[in-house]
Amino acid sequence: MPNRLSISECTKLLDNSEITVTELVGAYLREIEKKDDVLNAFITVTKDEALEKAEELDRKEKRISPLSGIPGGIKDNICTKNIKTTCASRMLKDFVPKYSATVYDKLLDNDFVMLGKLNMDEFAIGGGGEYSYFNPVRNPYNLHHMAGGSSSGSASSVAAFECAFSLGTDTGGSILKPSSYCGVVGMKPTFGTVSRYGVVGFAPSLEQTGPITRTVWTTQLFCVKLQVMTKRIHVP
Repeated sequence: MPNRLSISECTKLLDNSEITVTELVGAYLREIEKKDDVLNAFITVTKDEALEKAEELDRKEKRISPLSGIPGGIKDNICTKNIKTTCASRMLKDFVPKYSATVYDKLLDNDFVMLGKLNMDEFAIGGGGEYSYFNPVRNPYNLHHMAGGSSSGSASSVAAFECAFSLGTDTGGSILKPSSYCGVVGMKPTFGTVSRYGVVGFAPSLEQTGPITRTVWTTQLFCVKLQVMTKRIHVP
């Protein structure tokens, strides 16, 4: 099952034309359909957009980036143009932003495939993943246990193989705590190294956007990639 592979393994298969982006995305979408009614990791699943993007990438002659064709999910307090961004709140349940966060735009520039927007504690205020208008997020290892928060869906979805990676936000443990609860690897970048433009703020002087993946190596590489893409660090 391709959705059980690491990002580096998926990259190798895509580079060698041993799998198509459509096949890879389809595997993740099937996992979401199979599990997410129980896990509740996603608020919005962008199935049609993901498949359309996958078919577009399959028509390209070559991949432009190591992220090309890699399916991921985005925490629902990160603005995504023309796609609902609810912050897990009833107040914003129908809000569709007219612009995107810088970090999301840069991922799009690198041809990642967005699978949807991920559940969270409302307005990122919470540590268990229990305080969402769209119901609590479950821990894939034990449905009676909390997933941690506030980036609860970001951690649960990666642990459940519903996406290859996710983006979360962290003010006081909101990436680190759910990652530890769900047995995945998250990283809060140093303040100022990743653009926060377009992230709905809880405490802007403290919070950062960072990746969650299934391995330390991939998370570290991803974090550097985010910093470089948003031009916040200099790489010789």
